[in-house]
Amino acid sequence: MRIYTRTGDDGTTALFGGNRVAKDDLRIEAYGTLDELNAFVGALADHAVLQASPEDGQLLGQIQVDLFNLGSHLATTDEAMRVHLPALPEERPGELEAWMDAATAGLPELRNFILPGGHPAVSAAHLCRVVSRRAERRVVALARVEPVDPIIGRYLNRLSDWFFVLSRVLAARAGAPEVYWRK
Repeated sequence: MRIYTRTGDDGTTALFGGNRVAKDDLRIEAYGTLDELNAFVGALADHAVLQASPEDGQLLGQIQVDLFNLGSHLATTDEAMRVHLPALPEERPGELEAWMDAATAGLPELRNFILPGGHPAVSAAHLCRVVSRRAERRVVALARVEPVDPIIGRYLNRLSDWFFVLSRVLAARAGAPEVYWRK
């Protein structure tokens, strides 16, 4: 099977269901940023400090599936095709909150802004955090002009917070100092 189709050579791409839109359409920007985030999550999961915690690795794997599922919803405008889509992860923001609450209880109190860095896995978690924030901004922009299920924005908002807490957990686990912002 060929990977290339040549149909996008004119600057358009197909949505699920066949409708074609410009490659810089807000919808493409939104789910393209989710795809980018998914790649960063995969790179984060490859760090040894994460592989030492199977639970965190499993959650990252679930997040990758969730991001793909969210993207499939953003890539679909044809109502008849929506029946083929996976369910949106309505429960995941609450699960991420519970994980953050438990993880934060074991961390030093946060008294300063933290700069990305200190360990490769910590930096990778911060990259996921900022791409998650950008994905959220893209979804918000799309939602201003077209209907978007609100769970997508909620999920991304919570997910960026989760990556921040994960960065702190990884710093502690790796014995790396947190890098504080100083004026």
